[in-house]
Amino acid sequence: MNKSELVNEVSEETTFSKKDVARVLESVIRTIQRALKKGERVSLPSFGSWDLSRRKARKGINPATRETIDLPAVTVARFRAGKSLREDVKSVKVGN
Repeated sequence: MNKSELVNEVSEETTFSKKDVARVLESVIRTIQRALKKGERVSLPSFGSWDLSRRKARKGINPATRETIDLPAVTVARFRAGKSLREDVKSVKVGN
């Protein structure tokens, strides 16, 4: 499901206009991004949480040239599914 499909689904379920749903979705995304930029954790109970994680500097390989390269330490956003979400998708078959 992509963003426009999500907007359509929420619009149908709530009877709000697609335009209003899209604006709310954009606002939620911006709010999560701002909180993460401040180093805050964002938690939606039973759905999941976003937080920051630090990856250490490490050696990598350029796949095109097979050269060893130094990858710097970086901060990344991580999402962890909540218990309810994990249970809901536990038996879903994924794959080819």
